Amino acid sequence: MLGSIVNATTILIGSSFGALVGSGIKEKYKSVLFNALGLACLVLGINAALPNMAKSEYPVLFIASLAIGGIIGTWLDLQGRIDRANEKLKKKTGTTNNPLLGLVTAWLLFAIGTFSIIGPLLSSLSPSQGWDFREPANTYLYTNATLDCVTSAVMAASYGRILLLAAPLLFCWQSIFYCIGYFFGNAIPEPMIVEISIVGGVLILSSGLSILGIKDCKTINMLPSLLIPVIFYVIKGIIV
Repeated sequence: MLGSIVNATTILIGSSFGALVGSGIKEKYKSVLFNALGLACLVLGINAALPNMAKSEYPVLFIASLAIGGIIGTWLDLQGRIDRANEKLKKKTGTTNNPLLGLVTAWLLFAIGTFSIIGPLLSSLSPSQGWDFREPANTYLYTNATLDCVTSAVMAASYGRILLLAAPLLFCWQSIFYCIGYFFGNAIPEPMIVEISIVGGVLILSSGLSILGIKDCKTINMLPSLLIPVIFYVIKGIIV
């Protein structure tokens, strides 16, 4: 659990620094940061999805996940709710960007991937349950923390203090996998992680397209897609 605490703390540090520095950055330079973030999301999304597609047991599962998850998200009007909340935030803060999109994008970048899923699992399965700084099981999360610190600083410079909320969100996400590992052992099948990574990679790519203004794919409406592989493998485990 120590690794997750360190990871969340580095995001708080990075976001605080980025928000502080970002308040003094001119708009033309913030525009450059937005472009850099958008391009980075495209590359990271592709990098998360493509390598895992080669490992997928069910190559069409990610398509079904995106379709079903998108329908559920549209029915719940997740994007509309976020857009309305964004408008209220813009009026209060006077900002012209999309702060909640920034928060969702940041969470996707921090949460999706081997480090953020396997890391807490290994930490929970270690003899000390990951409470030792020297525990090798925490290596994944320490590496993730380093990357997230830099990413959160850059994103907070563009989106502001709202990025601080990404820290508790990530901690809750990693805590889910920590608890699964602690109570059930290595209960999460690797194919499930592969499918989550593929879907997550597509969502990160979609966020990048939105940030660059190329295409608004309503990424927030597709967030339920991340649950479809989990439901699929749970049902499969019960039936088989």
